[in-house]
Amino acid sequence: MSHVPQHVPFELSGTALRDAIVQYATNPIFLDNLDWQNDDNPYRRQLRPQVLPHLDFDKVPGRENILDYTSLAVQRLLTSVYEADLVFFPKSGLEGKEEDFRAFYSPANRALGERIRPALERYAFGFLDDEVETSGKWTKASLDSYLDSLDMGGGEELSAIEAAVTGSTDPERAARMWLVQFAPDFLSEASPMMRNVLGYYGPVQSEWFKVVIDEYGYGVHDTKHSTLFERTLESVGLKSDLHRYWQYYLNSSLLLNNYFHYLGKNHELFFRYVGALFYTESSLVDFCRRADRLLHGVFGDSVDTTYFTEHVHIDQHHGRMAREKIIAPLIEAHGEGIIPEIVRGIEEYRVLLEVADKDFVAQISWMDDQPELKKLHGPVYEAIKEGRVQAPVAHLVEPFNELSNTHCHEGDELCHIVSGTMRFESGLGSSLTLEAGEGVVIRRNRLHGADILSEECVYEIHSVGDYRKCL
Repeated sequence: MSHVPQHVPFELSGTALRDAIVQYATNPIFLDNLDWQNDDNPYRRQLRPQVLPHLDFDKVPGRENILDYTSLAVQRLLTSVYEADLVFFPKSGLEGKEEDFRAFYSPANRALGERIRPALERYAFGFLDDEVETSGKWTKASLDSYLDSLDMGGGEELSAIEAAVTGSTDPERAARMWLVQFAPDFLSEASPMMRNVLGYYGPVQSEWFKVVIDEYGYGVHDTKHSTLFERTLESVGLKSDLHRYWQYYLNSSLLLNNYFHYLGKNHELFFRYVGALFYTESSLVDFCRRADRLLHGVFGDSVDTTYFTEHVHIDQHHGRMAREKIIAPLIEAHGEGIIPEIVRGIEEYRVLLEVADKDFVAQISWMDDQPELKKLHGPVYEAIKEGRVQAPVAHLVEPFNELSNTHCHEGDELCHIVSGTMRFESGLGSSLTLEAGEGVVIRRNRLHGADILSEECVYEIHSVGDYRKCL
């Protein structure tokens, strides 16, 4: 089966698609923020609609470009479209936010989102067609051999994530940035899974619902998994209201969360979800064991890791359930022809995990390297001034408190301050103050933003391609 649903007559493309995306994103709740964080308002999420008319949403990117800005824009859009199916209320209550509530759940917003969703999904997940191949004859026996061969971890060596956090110049900052990446998933945990509970399909449906019941703490709010994660966030000094840290979500973090909504929303991909469910529930045992160790190593006894220790126990059970009570009965009922889709769900999710790990490690390196990248401004700027490097330049003048909401670039850039003062943001808790004559090298695909601290700031953005060629 093709990974992405086949084109249908009503699917938008070209100018019509771009216009529809811009129309969706210009909803006032999606406009740029005036601060780095959203204050207990789950309906506001910054989509930077002013940039969308300049993006090409038709050509599906390969893996090498999946972290470019257009992909980030698509993931932010998809998150907003998918979440219109979910019920969100502010922790502090709805008073004063009634207009935003109506704007987010309005028929117009939901209809516009559904209109652009198929094309956005094709753009977001189409690259997996080239990454995963499940052809050939699959049988119950070969599936069992394949599942037995999967490496679910269990070693003691540090993972790439653990090494990035513990080896950071500021491990607490890195660990907070890491925890924030799970907020889109963990604060509404099991919501994508619920999409496949509805309907009528026999005993497997009840087994699937048992997994959901566990995630929701058997109806006890204090033991609901999302409640446990709120306590983890709060124990390290973070807020736990939904999407407070929207501007700090990495492209790949949204990609991972959106993948499960994508599989759940499109029921023709049901069996891929089955595979992905098995793999995530089975691999979370080792992941959560490592997370518990990592967080205690960074924050000591003050951190609440109950969310992770609970999963070490429950996901051993869920992994067995997914294999014995969901996968095996489905094959028995529907035949071995569904096995390639189950395998595909596993393999696609493994690809996405690899993308996400590399993205996060690169972001922590980017945050840690800010002082050095500020120093490199000098030689790179000299190379441009002397004509040794030809770099297109954008000249910008912005007033006090003008916030450039977080984004990334498709090549290396050089930010040079002509006059005034800028706060350059490179991640949660990571920023530089840049004065006239100073600047910073901006690495390709790294999340960043800026705030103007002076009455006016005049600055330049030079598109250098690969900054190392300037040295």
